[in-house]
Amino acid sequence: MGEGSVRNRKRLQHGQADQQSIQSEQPKTMNLQKKVGLFSGTCLIVGTIIGSGIFISPKSVLLNTGAVGPCLILWAVCGVIATLGALCFAELGTMITKSGGEYPYLMEAFGPIPAFLFSWTSVIVIKPSSFAIICLSFAEYVSAPFYPGCEPPVAVIKCLAAATILTITSVNALSVTLASYVQNFFTAAKMIIVIIIIVSGMVLLAQGNTQNLTNSFEGSKITVGGISLALYNGLWAYDGWNQLNYITEELKNPYRNLPLSIIIGIPLVIFCYVLMNVSYFAVMTPTELLQSPAVAVTYGDRVLYPATWVVPLFVAFSTIGAANGTCFTAGRLAFVAGREGHMLKFLSYISVKRLTPAPAIIFYGAVATIYIIPADINTLINYFSFAVWIFYGSTIAALVVMRFTRKELNRPIKVPIVIPIFMVLVSIYLVLAPIIGQPEWAYLYCILFIVGGLIFYFPFVHFKVKWAQKITKPLTMYIQMIMEVVPPEEDAENEK
Repeated sequence: MGEGSVRNRKRLQHGQADQQSIQSEQPKTMNLQKKVGLFSGTCLIVGTIIGSGIFISPKSVLLNTGAVGPCLILWAVCGVIATLGALCFAELGTMITKSGGEYPYLMEAFGPIPAFLFSWTSVIVIKPSSFAIICLSFAEYVSAPFYPGCEPPVAVIKCLAAATILTITSVNALSVTLASYVQNFFTAAKMIIVIIIIVSGMVLLAQGNTQNLTNSFEGSKITVGGISLALYNGLWAYDGWNQLNYITEELKNPYRNLPLSIIIGIPLVIFCYVLMNVSYFAVMTPTELLQSPAVAVTYGDRVLYPATWVVPLFVAFSTIGAANGTCFTAGRLAFVAGREGHMLKFLSYISVKRLTPAPAIIFYGAVATIYIIPADINTLINYFSFAVWIFYGSTIAALVVMRFTRKELNRPIKVPIVIPIFMVLVSIYLVLAPIIGQPEWAYLYCILFIVGGLIFYFPFVHFKVKWAQKITKPLTMYIQMIMEVVPPEEDAENEK
C-alpha cells in the first residue's frame, strides 16, 4: 500500500473522529430530556403534596366533621380518593405520553375547546395563584422570627415572597437536574419534621396521653355540605397527586416509573397525614386545635421545648419544597399549551443551552408574582378552588370515553372501569355539594371566568386573525433573541 493511500486513510479517520466529537458535543435532540427517575418522581409527588397544609391548618377538616373520629377517617378517605385519582391518571399518562397533565387528555378525548378552557383557567389563575400562596406562606414563616410579638409588615412578606418566586423560577429555568436535586433535598428535609412529629406523638400515646382519642365520635356533625367542605380541605392538602403527569416526557421509563412513583408516594403521604393528626390529638384537645393558628407550631411549643425553632424552620423547608415542585410541573402546562397553539407560541420554546422550557417557567413565575400584590389572595383561591375538581372530573371522564372511542391505544396500565366511574361521581359531588349546601355568587363568577375563555379562543386560536399574528410574531422573535430559545424539534420541522 502506498504512502498516499496511507495518508488519505489517516485523514479520513481523523475526519471521522472530528465529526464524531462534534456530534457528541451537540445535544441529541432539541426537546425536553428524560432526566427524572423513580426516586426523583416519588420525591416530586411527596414533596409537592406535603406542603404547608398539614402543618398549619388541619383544623378545617375537624371544624367540618365536629369530632376526632370522623376527622381521622376523612383524612384516610381523602388519601384513598387521591390514590384512585392518581391511578386513573397513571393509565392516561402511560397511554398518552405527553406532558401537560390534564391538557393532552382533554384534547384527545373531547377536542380543543375543553383543553383550551383548562389551560386558560390553570395557566392564568389556578396554578400561579397557588404558587403565590405557597411562597407567601414561606415568607410569613421565615420573617416571623425577626418580628417577635407582632405581625411582620405586609410589605416585607410580599417582597420576600417575590424573591422566593424569582429564586425558584430561576432554578427551574436553569436546569432540570438542579431543580430535581432541590426537590429531593427539601423533600428529605420535610420528612425529618414529619418523622419528629410522628415519633414524639407515638411516644406520648405510649405514655398514656390518649384522653383526646377516647369517645372520638362524640359530638360529630355529619351533613352533606359539611362533609363536602371537609373533603375540600383534606383533598387540598393532598393536592399534587397528579403532578408527574405534567412531566411525562421527562420521565425515564414512564411506563414503569409513573405508576411506581404513585404507588410508593401517595400511600406514604396517607400514612404520614393520619399519624400526624393522631400526634396532634395526643397533645391538644379538639377545642385547642381549632383555636390554634398554626397547629404544628403549637405542637412544637408543647412537645419540643426548648427546640421549638425546629418546627418553623422545617415548615419553611416544606413550603419551599412544595413551591419548587409546583413550579417544576406547572411550567410544563404552559409549555404544552403554547406548543398546541393555545397560548403564546414562544411559551413552547426550549432553551438552547439548558434544554428547559424557560419561557413557560418565567411566564408562570411572572404571573405568580402579580398574584402576591392583592391584599387577600386566599379569597381568590377559594373562588376558584372548586374549578380544580371540574377539570379532574372531566379528565377522568375522558378516560372512560376513550375506553370506547380509542380502543386501539396501547394501555400499559389499565385500571378497572369502576374506578374512573367512581371518581367521576366523586368529582360531581365535590362540585355540586358546596353549591347546594352553601350557595355563593363566587361559584357563578368562577364558571363565568372559565366559559369567558371562549372570548379569546375563537379569534386567537380557532380563526387565527391576522392582526393578532402581526403582534405576536415580533414578540416571539425578540423573546428568541433575548432568551436564546428555539421551537421543539418536531415544531421546527413542521414550520419548514
